[in-house]
Amino acid sequence: MEVEQVSERAPRWGLGDAAVGLLVGWVATAVVLGLWAGAGGTTGSDPSLGALAAGEAALWLGLLGAPVMASRRKGAGDLARDFGFSFRWTDAVVGPPIGVVCQLLLVPLIYLPLQQFISQHDLEAPVRRVTDNAHGAGFIALTVVVVVGAPIVEELFFRGLVLRSLQRRFGDAWAVVGSAVLFGVAHFEVLQLPALVALGVVLGIMAVTTKRLGPSIFAHAGFNLVTMIALAVQR
Repeated sequence: MEVEQVSERAPRWGLGDAAVGLLVGWVATAVVLGLWAGAGGTTGSDPSLGALAAGEAALWLGLLGAPVMASRRKGAGDLARDFGFSFRWTDAVVGPPIGVVCQLLLVPLIYLPLQQFISQHDLEAPVRRVTDNAHGAGFIALTVVVVVGAPIVEELFFRGLVLRSLQRRFGDAWAVVGSAVLFGVAHFEVLQLPALVALGVVLGIMAVTTKRLGPSIFAHAGFNLVTMIALAVQR
């Protein structure tokens, strides 16, 4: 008896889907914050917690929506198969320490030659703008967003859709570097760019070597958790 072999259809998603996701996220954020300001809310250099939540939700509309729609329309319809969005219990053991080491050792080493020009206060300024208006339950909710939500959404987009799109066209090395640079640039923070790119490289290597996003998500969470703990102690 002959058995017909059916080859799995190659995914059709790529960098165009990532570009659309970024554009949608940025435009949605601008529109939402504009409407918020028009309604009398506080935005700009001293945003309210509500404005921050609304802006983040708008951004995630693009960053989360792009891989989900790309998988459904142009891929296998499964985030695990398309982008490696899967977890193992070992991810929670291995990932966070890597993120902590990146925050406590890698970042200081990167800025060691620049410590006479860039202070720790300057590096923490963007995060402080976010956390200064959050107190009590608001700070706890913000911590959950930063430590849980952001790593999941950003890893699915940057180490899932972006990295794998680059990987298919240019190979592992360029995929890791390219996704890391885009990850850093997308945060629009000049002083923090070297640290963000370095973190992106580490997370990209983890995603490529394990072929899953679980380890990089937990490492990203560990990295962000150190910042939130430090800010909570200093409050």
